[in-house]
Amino acid sequence: MTELKEFYTNQRDKHQTEQQREKKKLSILATLRLLVFVCFWAAIYLFWGATALVVILPLLIVLFLYLVTRFSNVKRHKKYLERLVAINNRELQILDRRYQDLPDGKQFLKPEHPYAQDLDLFGRGSFYQYANRTILMQGREVLSEFLLDGYPRDISKKQAAIQELAEMPEWRQHFSALAGETQPKISSDLVSDWMKNHKSFVPKWAGIVPPIFALMSILAITLAVMGVVPESLVLFWYFIGIGVVGRYAKNIIAFTAKVSEAQETIQQHQQLISELEQQHFTSELLCELQKKLLIQGETTSKILKRFSQSMTMLEQQFNLIVSIFAQGLGLYSLYYAFRVESWIKKYGHHVEDWFAAIAQFDAYITLGTYAFNHPDHSYPTLVEGDMVLSGKKVGHPLVDPNKNVLNDFEIGKGRFCIVTGANMAGKSTFLRAVALQIVMANMGLPVKGSEVKYNPVRLLTSMRSSDSLADETSYFYAELKRLKYIVDELEKEDCFVVLDEILKGTNSVDKAEGSKKFVERLVKNGSTGMVATHDLSLCTLADELPEVENRYFDAQIVNGELFFDYKFKEGVCQNMNASFLLKNMDIVD
Repeated sequence: MTELKEFYTNQRDKHQTEQQREKKKLSILATLRLLVFVCFWAAIYLFWGATALVVILPLLIVLFLYLVTRFSNVKRHKKYLERLVAINNRELQILDRRYQDLPDGKQFLKPEHPYAQDLDLFGRGSFYQYANRTILMQGREVLSEFLLDGYPRDISKKQAAIQELAEMPEWRQHFSALAGETQPKISSDLVSDWMKNHKSFVPKWAGIVPPIFALMSILAITLAVMGVVPESLVLFWYFIGIGVVGRYAKNIIAFTAKVSEAQETIQQHQQLISELEQQHFTSELLCELQKKLLIQGETTSKILKRFSQSMTMLEQQFNLIVSIFAQGLGLYSLYYAFRVESWIKKYGHHVEDWFAAIAQFDAYITLGTYAFNHPDHSYPTLVEGDMVLSGKKVGHPLVDPNKNVLNDFEIGKGRFCIVTGANMAGKSTFLRAVALQIVMANMGLPVKGSEVKYNPVRLLTSMRSSDSLADETSYFYAELKRLKYIVDELEKEDCFVVLDEILKGTNSVDKAEGSKKFVERLVKNGSTGMVATHDLSLCTLADELPEVENRYFDAQIVNGELFFDYKFKEGVCQNMNASFLLKNMDIVD
């Protein structure tokens, strides 16, 4: 933790120092720009009529334009440094456990999901809120998909990609700072859908006729100046051009509006793609993503640059000079609309893949940051055979490290662990810690624990059923539906099942009998999992079924105070605390 804070503090201070230098540069450039502007008008006043003015004015104009460009570049770099400072400040806040004001991703929560509702993956104080560093809208969606994808696949490839990115902290910040330069109003999904579904309206001849028309306009003007042809011919020719452009004007203006909406999104991704093209990756997954940015050996950034240039030229149709002269004499709008449409026709169907690759990088950079920020985590060793999950010093990553009590845990295939314990003793938190290990391992992330071994498996949970007035669903019926869902999924494949106090919506006798029969069925089906319960009668299954084992979390009363050690122990819990708490809080005598 100390080394991480030192790293982020040093990064922040370094960027702040450079930011101050850039601020001074801006002041100097602004002063020089004003000075050149004054000199320009002074030169006109002092040297009017002199031949020296012919030399001085162009030099001053060139110098002024250089200073304007330089000022713009320095200002842009200063804002880039501001974003880097903000990134490091945010990391320092998160290390101090202050992250509740960050986006919580609650829009991605799916209540009927196999485990998302039970594990606090989304919402205030969630794992998403704690781990998310994505900048792009589509990147946030990809990260949520990673968390919700319960099928274990390509874990080794994911681990290698995350490990590689974890070792590139400065580059990760650089990428995020670049991505934050613009905040497009239109999402990448809308842009790619528009490009895929755009219907061409510009005639094919618009790629050839406008340049020829422009040359003939120049010829007509030249001949008119020489007196070879009447000036009225040029005017007639001009109105022919206006008429041709006018025929398509409505469609061109609507098309330009769409192009303008997409421009910020395109430019943002172009910059990020250019950055990724220059980076050398070694892990298989990142190399595969990088290859998606190549089209027939040509880099995507160059392809997008051509599109940006054509878009910029098309938008210049609203420039007064272009509107007056270039439309009638060169069919300007028609030509550049054709250029943009030709690009869309050739590359538009690739745009979705390019955007998707960038979003994947954005999400994996988030996972790389998480791995970098948690040196106490370890990447699970993937195993086969009877072992499903084992690890030492296992804990929940969202619990404050200063308060997190770690436990060893091991469970084999076909084994079922019944966990008893007093209220607030840590049963539910530990079950969630184990379940979250499976989610994180399937994503390729390192997990809170050491010497972790994992046999990839799907996860199913039932920990937080709820009733619904809108759906006329009682709490008990909602839980039955959940349990039925679990049974149906287990018929398809082996899964790791985590249950917390099942059948809470019925009486204690019915609950005890029903819970016992349900766990018996899971065990007989060869399922693996854990169930937390206050019902000690469920623990008798360990005497009847060799696949069942009992574990517990204890509570003790020490010097008249309730004490929890949060240690995961073998056996059945004998100390409950409800009566003590009722008396201690003066609820009962």
